[in-house]
Amino acid sequence: MKLDRRLSVAPMQEWTDRHDRYFLRLISRRTLLYTEMIVAEAVPHGDQARLLGFDPAEKPVALQLGGAEPEKLARAAAIGEGFGYDEINLNVGCPSDRVAAGRFGACLMAEPATVAAAVAAMRRACARPVTVKCRIGIDDADGYDDLYRFVDVVAAAGCRTFIVHARKAVLGGLSPKQNREIPPLHYEHVYRLKRERPELEIVINGGIRSWDAVETHLRQVDGAMIGREAYQNPYFLAEAEARIWGDGRKVPSRRAVAEAMLPYIEARLAEGVRLSAITRHLLGLFQGIPGARAWRRYLSENANRPGAGPEVVRQALALVGDDEAGLRRSA
Repeated sequence: MKLDRRLSVAPMQEWTDRHDRYFLRLISRRTLLYTEMIVAEAVPHGDQARLLGFDPAEKPVALQLGGAEPEKLARAAAIGEGFGYDEINLNVGCPSDRVAAGRFGACLMAEPATVAAAVAAMRRACARPVTVKCRIGIDDADGYDDLYRFVDVVAAAGCRTFIVHARKAVLGGLSPKQNREIPPLHYEHVYRLKRERPELEIVINGGIRSWDAVETHLRQVDGAMIGREAYQNPYFLAEAEARIWGDGRKVPSRRAVAEAMLPYIEARLAEGVRLSAITRHLLGLFQGIPGARAWRRYLSENANRPGAGPEVVRQALALVGDDEAGLRRSA
């Protein structure tokens, strides 16, 4: 089945782990979720259950890999397919110095032939869609023509879906955080790419923080990818089914979402996971609701206690005022 990429949540290092994805899936049933970037070289020889394991409830979910060597990426893609991921994505957008030192991430935009070879190898190794997430450019190679040439070469290797962060990456001199904020957004480059390569699926990413923005982008491209807004204000996704898919069914309230996490928390604690590893993703759930600050504080101060369990979440819920009884939209 063709994946519906009209709305997705960006792969975010140290944020979009399996606990966060399970939580977000309780809020939106159809939004496509992505893993954190997993280094391809670590997959064959590492703890695959820890690196790649996920709950089937998270689907649809995509695996993002980082690397530059086609053979290693192909092997990791095949293993990822075996775990049941719905898409294999290649990271060509991360601007960090550490990632660049390993010769992957955004620096590969200067090597479109290398990316094309990696895509071709990954496509031979697995039947899942192989996609590329990139920037509009790097350093001084940041014009539209640079983006078009990169996409042209990689598309020739069989990549049909490009997720484009509409900022360039500055390699050296800016931190990853600064690279998400300082280079200006050029949405028009991504729109033009879709107009000139209509046969490709183009998803836009970068600075999208409202439903008005999502709907504006979807009039120009095939999909919108949400980043920090979906993490810091996760209930933002509660409108996804109505806004994107016209689904008028009632959406669970924030409180219902928190309560639905309790069986998952109990199961993960039984496996040795610390409560704080899960609850750190829940801190923004009640944003804008009376008691949100008390919720965040209680979880932050108590989830790290030895032996902390689901009761911490129940006690934190007692500090929160009534939130809406779920969203209801007409189809």
